[in-house]
Amino acid sequence: MFLSDVLDYTLKKLKAQTANVITLFNLSLGGFAIITGINGQLNLSLLLIFLAALADRFDGMIARKFNCESDLGKQLDSMSDIISFGVAPALLIYQGILFEFGAPGTFFTVFYIGCGAFRLAKFNITESNGYFTGLPITAAGCLATLSFLAIPHISSVFFLFMMIVLSLLMISPFKLKKV
Repeated sequence: MFLSDVLDYTLKKLKAQTANVITLFNLSLGGFAIITGINGQLNLSLLLIFLAALADRFDGMIARKFNCESDLGKQLDSMSDIISFGVAPALLIYQGILFEFGAPGTFFTVFYIGCGAFRLAKFNITESNGYFTGLPITAAGCLATLSFLAIPHISSVFFLFMMIVLSLLMISPFKLKKV
């Protein structure tokens, strides 16, 4: 009886933390993407960002499946997202091309991160109604990361413009249905 109760309690606690562990894995991948980007391993940084996106997709699914959604999990997810889909993609694009623009390249890299942080903070204090307001940072980060592959083929001005547009889309008031 006692062993069964302890086992049930332990399994319940593990199940409740599974989503948070996956979220921390997302954050870790984003952190590694930043470090590899700083070290000039931009292709590895790109791969790590996409793996973070995969982890981000699963943490919410697991939380809903195990019915363990929490305010802590929501905050942790946003903090992970600013690293994996804000800082890491911005640094990747900056290291890949935007450094060529000097101060404007630096400004719009930081502007993208700031808009992403603002969007996440706003999301966390807004009631969920089945819609996103503005472009989710995960989508913006994945688009920025994917665009890295086009650097040899597209004018550098495109990337500066893209970072401005993605930044503004994240903080814009348009509604996007959740899928």
